[in-house]
Amino acid sequence: VQLQASGGGSVQAGGSLRLSCVASGFTLDSYPLGWFRQAPGKPREGVSCVSDSGAKVYYADSVKGRFTISRDNAKNTIYLEMNSLRPDDTAVYYCAALTGGNTWWQCYGYNSFGQGTQVTVSS
Repeated sequence: VQLQASGGGSVQAGGSLRLSCVASGFTLDSYPLGWFRQAPGKPREGVSCVSDSGAKVYYADSVKGRFTISRDNAKNTIYLEMNSLRPDDTAVYYCAALTGGNTWWQCYGYNSFGQGTQVTVSS
């Protein structure tokens, strides 16, 4: 399982970014996938996670209505569309997979993380 995130950058508050995560070594419907973030001095948190079938989606309360998770099976890529960005969205963002046959529930138990991409939102 290999995951590579990209698309981070620096934007002003209210702006938008789209993160991409290319998966290799497996197809998107093999595992539940998700996006996590970690801000300086804070624990990593689940931002948005989706079941392997795509039927179940979770968003953290802090991003509901602003962020959208999606995927392109043909490109084996998942995306995180981030709108109305705020300074407290500043963090390193990671994509992750839930491997090992664990049951999906929101963003719990994800165990395979790729390299992160930095998102910085200025006021």
